[in-house]
Amino acid sequence: QVQLVESGGGLVHPGGSLRLSCKVSGTMVSANVMGWFRQAPGKQRESVAHISEGGYTVYQDAVRGRFTISRDNAENAVYLQMNNLQFGDTGVYFCNYFSRLTGEPSSDWGQGTQVTVSS
Repeated sequence: QVQLVESGGGLVHPGGSLRLSCKVSGTMVSANVMGWFRQAPGKQRESVAHISEGGYTVYQDAVRGRFTISRDNAENAVYLQMNNLQFGDTGVYFCNYFSRLTGEPSSDWGQGTQVTVSS
């Protein structure tokens, strides 16, 4: 089984920063495309960013230039550095790996970590 444990969320003011962590067990982050997702209240979960096995990164337009996804193979962890946070960034953040067969996120969702941006 794959386990994904997110941490690092919290309450911040607009313009603040947070660094989210995703500890992975059961699969290797170096062998998968890894991604961060978020879900605001009353809205569907959306992709935020992902990183390929080779380190290529892709970002949603809304976060490009402010967020950075990274991977630490030795720690088998994925991170999301979030700078200049805005009200629209509020939500529960999840990490996940993409199926090599379908290209879609796996069904192994963790509990996520809450990010709240408030003045």
